[in-house]
Amino acid sequence: MKESIDKTVISKVIIDRLPLYFRTLRLSRDEGMEIISSEELGQRLGISPEQIRKDLASFGQFGKKGVGYHIMDLIFNIGKILGLDKNWQIAIVGLGHLGWALAHYQKFDSLGFKLVAIFDNDPNKIGQCIDGIQVSNLDCLKEVMQEQMIHIGIISVPGVYAQEVADQLVDAGIRGIWNFAPRKIKVPDTVRIINEDLSVGLSSLSFHLARQSQIEE
Repeated sequence: MKESIDKTVISKVIIDRLPLYFRTLRLSRDEGMEIISSEELGQRLGISPEQIRKDLASFGQFGKKGVGYHIMDLIFNIGKILGLDKNWQIAIVGLGHLGWALAHYQKFDSLGFKLVAIFDNDPNKIGQCIDGIQVSNLDCLKEVMQEQMIHIGIISVPGVYAQEVADQLVDAGIRGIWNFAPRKIKVPDTVRIINEDLSVGLSSLSFHLARQSQIEE
């Protein structure tokens, strides 16, 4: 793999496809496969083999012509490109239904993330233990975040509280936020944020289904 990469020439579209490659390669590995061609990888993802080869060539030389890609090697290299070898520490803020589900997500560790803290302001939840992690009072967020050297905060609170929580995370020195609250939040340019609005996704799906129903009628 190339020693250095000019990140300015790597498009967001390519970067967004890398996790898809990573996930599909891991599934292929779990099926017992050792080598995969760009053609087969493309069939599984609905992406042309040419596009896959072009995407990967943006980061270095992988695989051999006529042979394909060694799956374990490619998993390792894409994981490194994605920074999944950094063992990022993460925290969840908000232990509602979604926060509870995220807290029990079993694949954080295998993806290179370690859940180390959970916060809430409900006295009935504070002090509970989830898989060995004690739920902390939201008032202690900054102290715990800095003690645990947490890099990523997951916001799963009602929308009305999302900006306040984001401000607390920023003040605690957070580097990245994964926001599940149904509200856009503002953070400094130094903090990366990903918004996951479930209502937007479902509404988009509803639109396409409704259009399809009209065509069928």
